[in-house]
Amino acid sequence: MNAMASPLDLDQLQTFCAIADCSSFTEAAKRVYKTQSAVSMQIKRLEERLGRPLFLREGRRIALTGDGEAVYARARRMLKLNAEIMDLFSSEDLAGNIRFGVPDDYAVKLLPIILSGFQRTHPKIMVDVRCQPSEELLEGMRSGKYDIIVFTQGTMHEFGELFRTERMFWVASHGGQALATEPLPLACGPQYCIWRADAVEALSRINRDFRIAYTSSNATAISSAVLSDLAVGFLPESAIQPGMRVIAEDIKLPRLQDAQIALLRASHAYGGIYDALVTHITGNMGNLSGARSVGDTAAAE
Repeated sequence: MNAMASPLDLDQLQTFCAIADCSSFTEAAKRVYKTQSAVSMQIKRLEERLGRPLFLREGRRIALTGDGEAVYARARRMLKLNAEIMDLFSSEDLAGNIRFGVPDDYAVKLLPIILSGFQRTHPKIMVDVRCQPSEELLEGMRSGKYDIIVFTQGTMHEFGELFRTERMFWVASHGGQALATEPLPLACGPQYCIWRADAVEALSRINRDFRIAYTSSNATAISSAVLSDLAVGFLPESAIQPGMRVIAEDIKLPRLQDAQIALLRASHAYGGIYDALVTHITGNMGNLSGARSVGDTAAAE
């Protein structure tokens, strides 16, 4: 049997994924509890085995090569399958701590429903939750602050698990004047927010005059700006609040792209307590449309 026919080393793949996650051999060594020299040797052997370089090294900057990206997605699947096999033969009670990040767009209405149910069924698993914008959650994952995050930016789906797609709606205050104001005042996230970019592009496409009237990375603050009639906003279905007027598409506001919600794990976060939380989130949040439907929340005009 030739060398290429023998199985790959899962420990090497674990280390490889850790480096890819944080773009650092030094940080990866801490995550896999090895010395930096041991980590470097593992990657050297993996690259020799595959006959291709997996990382680009430019000074202190580390990035995946095209071959490295192809290996990464598949290595993740192998680590997940390995964890599932180990779980089949494990008799240990599920217990431990999980560092979990979620955008505050979903924290107000969905998070209490999801996590309260999880704590009842898994009382020995402690979930430490932090609510931040998706961009900050992704950066936190890269720097090792989280085990699992939910994010809504529609990026990195090849590395994450896309589990929910829902409508985005224009919203305004009932009885307010913001919708009739020219230029249209908008309440939205910062410049890096993908929802803001989509809304701006959609309005520009139909030549609708607008201005950014209120900017915040906090979803509650944006909702408050809408409800107090400072501006018109745009929210996914499950984040729409009572008192908001959902705007139909027949009054010169364009259809927005759907919100995509994905879940991303650290390279170690497979099996056991991590799979328990992921299964609970995707099973519940994937089937929720919010505390009430859009039709119940506000009448479309």
